[in-house]
Amino acid sequence: MNSGQKKNNMNIKNIYCTLIVLFFCIVKTNAQEVLTIEEAMKIALENNFEIKIAKNNSTISETNVTVGNAGILPTATANIVDNNSVTNSTQVRQDGTSTTLNNAKNNSLTYGVSLGWTVFDGMRMFARYDQLKELQKLGDAELKRTILVKIGQVNSAYYDLVQQQHQLAALDTTIVISKQRVELAQNRFTIGKASKLEVLNAQVDLNTDQVTLLRQKESYANAKILLNQYLARDPKINFTVTDIVTVDEKLVLADLMDLAQKQNPALESQIINKRIAELQLKQVKASRYPTVNLTSGYNFAESQSSLGFTSENSSRGFTYGFNASMNIFDGFNQHRNEKVAKLQIENSQIAIDQQNTILNTQLSTAFQTYLTNLELIDLEENNEAIARQNLEITLDKFRIGTITTIDFRTAQLNYVNAKVRYSNAQYEAKLSEIALKELAGNINF
Repeated sequence: MNSGQKKNNMNIKNIYCTLIVLFFCIVKTNAQEVLTIEEAMKIALENNFEIKIAKNNSTISETNVTVGNAGILPTATANIVDNNSVTNSTQVRQDGTSTTLNNAKNNSLTYGVSLGWTVFDGMRMFARYDQLKELQKLGDAELKRTILVKIGQVNSAYYDLVQQQHQLAALDTTIVISKQRVELAQNRFTIGKASKLEVLNAQVDLNTDQVTLLRQKESYANAKILLNQYLARDPKINFTVTDIVTVDEKLVLADLMDLAQKQNPALESQIINKRIAELQLKQVKASRYPTVNLTSGYNFAESQSSLGFTSENSSRGFTYGFNASMNIFDGFNQHRNEKVAKLQIENSQIAIDQQNTILNTQLSTAFQTYLTNLELIDLEENNEAIARQNLEITLDKFRIGTITTIDFRTAQLNYVNAKVRYSNAQYEAKLSEIALKELAGNINF
């Protein structure tokens, strides 16, 4: 058998082995759940613990918005009091006579219903009701913030898995090439066209690639566990993710800033906090006005006494009335409380201005990173194509023995690094897109 036939047989064998490996990889992949980003976000919205807590807190804020909690409605109370005693008693009358009774029993029973209603308190109750509504809005904003943060984490973890899958594919490719190089080096050594050193170098490089692949598999498995944690499900659930990273290349900074002014939950919370502070000032100022309460009730009273002029007494009837009070002087505390409330409003406005500055800075910085990453995608895609072409040419030259093993290894590593950089560029661009949409409060889920 001539050298050309040997070469053809060896190439056929390599192709056959590669196809077998790919077949088993496909079978293994099909046996796993293919998790899409839409499914991942849906699971997170249903299962994530922090989102569940935020939803409950939002529901609590909504439940608290009632006129009764604001103090607008009257209150009704039922009361019963039963007092009993056994005493040794002595009574001395005006004429000097006295009466003594040991173990004298006395009891008193009072029961009834009372009604109280604050009809005026300087409009404090209405300001309190409006404040409860604003607190509900604050709870909704916090829920939105939590959802945006957690969905952002899910997106980041998901696309991290995608780029790690790309790296695994690149490393699988380089393992196949390294095995071919070992076989070529062994064949060249067998026929006396290469030294043992070339075989050993090829084997060392193959071992190095296998170690790198093993480390990458470990990183990939840990990334799966992290995503399962965000989805609040069993960390042992196995799955794969799609291989496609689609980056929205049409984001405009001015549009994002406009959306952020309307939808960013952090800024929204600061605006609501200012409104809450203004309503708190209204409640403080209400103390300058009188408070008027209406009272009424229907009571029953019964008493029995073993000693005295009256042995039994009972009464029942309707009671009603009102009371009013007004602060005249409280040691200047009213003035102090109003001053503090005004300062809190001022602080709220400062916090809004600060949040606006932070938000615009974050958006501008993230957008510049986004633009850079978009350019890097095109550049790294081109680099990958060049590196692939260079590897193909180098592999052909290595097979016919017109290039050194060092040059071949360099071309091989350049190709792997180019694929990894291209995958990283896509991943970083996607992260920039997610960060911008999160700041704008515009992540679709």
